[in-house]
Amino acid sequence: MNHEAAATELRELLAHHADPAFADSMQRYFPTPVPALGVGNRAVADLAYRWVGERPDLSPADRLAIAHTLVEQSKHHEETLAGFALLHRIAKRQLGGELLDRARTWLDLHVTNWAQCDDLCLKLLYPYFLGGLDQIPRTREWLDGGPWARRAANVAVVKFVRRRVGKEVYELPTAHVFDNCTALMSDEEFYVQKGVGWLLKVTAREHPDAVKEYLTTWHPRMRRDTFRYALEGMGADDRRALMALGGGARA
Repeated sequence: MNHEAAATELRELLAHHADPAFADSMQRYFPTPVPALGVGNRAVADLAYRWVGERPDLSPADRLAIAHTLVEQSKHHEETLAGFALLHRIAKRQLGGELLDRARTWLDLHVTNWAQCDDLCLKLLYPYFLGGLDQIPRTREWLDGGPWARRAANVAVVKFVRRRVGKEVYELPTAHVFDNCTALMSDEEFYVQKGVGWLLKVTAREHPDAVKEYLTTWHPRMRRDTFRYALEGMGADDRRALMALGGGARA
């Protein structure tokens, strides 16, 4: 399998479905311009699924190599998403720890916006972790990475705060949650802080007392918007009590 040729073929398929008007409308979701073809997320995934479906003998290693080539050489937003989609249906059972190694590289060097970061976390790493819960702690290595790796350290685990996996229920340890959030408390990146608030918000729904204690302790050092995002997961009484503390000290 010629991985470069395969990636080129996929790029051409995406370009064939380009919609410049839709590409322009996408820009409202991003703070800076995003080079885009104008192909919707669902259409990108469907295109990737059809492409691999027509090649049933393609090995997981080949798919990973093609995905890496697409992401590494991406000039448009959708090319990166297509790389992730190529792996979605084999992530749970057919990819090992090498996927996390690739993910770290992508996050540090090739992911360029929050949508790509979250697509990687929620559509690729989510099924991967369902097949290997023991790999979740490795995401803590991303706390010292670039801004998208730091965001991903929280977003990649947000669905595992409490999750039924087969016949068992998996719960992300609250120590993991709070250690992550404390490590990123002073991070100046907007989307990293959004990830902190998101993880705290989801955790508050399952462990309200623990999150209330955490917010009570740390609110003087938290950004105001992060603090208030976290409160969205609290009950009304707890939310009012915590807001009375000052609502986060930093703007």
